[in-house]
Amino acid sequence: MTKHALIMTSDFGVEEPELLSPRDALTRAGIDVTVASTSGGTIQTVKGDKEPASIVQADTATGAVNADDYDLVVIPGGTVNADHVRMDKDAQKIVQAFAASHRPVGAICHGPWLLIDAGVAEGKTLTSYASVRTDLVNAGASWVDEQVFRCPGNDWVLITSRNPGDLEAFNDALIKEIS
Repeated sequence: MTKHALIMTSDFGVEEPELLSPRDALTRAGIDVTVASTSGGTIQTVKGDKEPASIVQADTATGAVNADDYDLVVIPGGTVNADHVRMDKDAQKIVQAFAASHRPVGAICHGPWLLIDAGVAEGKTLTSYASVRTDLVNAGASWVDEQVFRCPGNDWVLITSRNPGDLEAFNDALIKEIS
């Protein structure tokens, strides 16, 4: 039975390796991957939050996603991306649906901001880019400084990592979780 993963971003500012590396690793593991952006159009990726990188075509828009069709949702970072996707009501609903149905969520770097706006960060232990720590703690989460952290709290699994340097461990944890 093929597993299905959803990677959610805004239309610009996503950190290129945080989108492409999980997408490619999950695909190599035999998992069907869909990339959804807030508009469903092209996604302008960046390197180091500032330098334009590749353009990626989204497969769909967050508003067209049926969360029940996926086994895993992944939220990449990039400061601008995360700041925009966290405000997307459709992205919030998808994360809420995953938490409510006890399915795993992965988030890296600034991606955990979406968990705050979706109202699912409270009671979770996670890691992120260091500057997101205060926001997560203020939302009721516990923060740890680890390469990858798996939290089963609140009856759903959250897998988080800090930055692009953690991608190998992050990807391995995502694959292990849904394989």
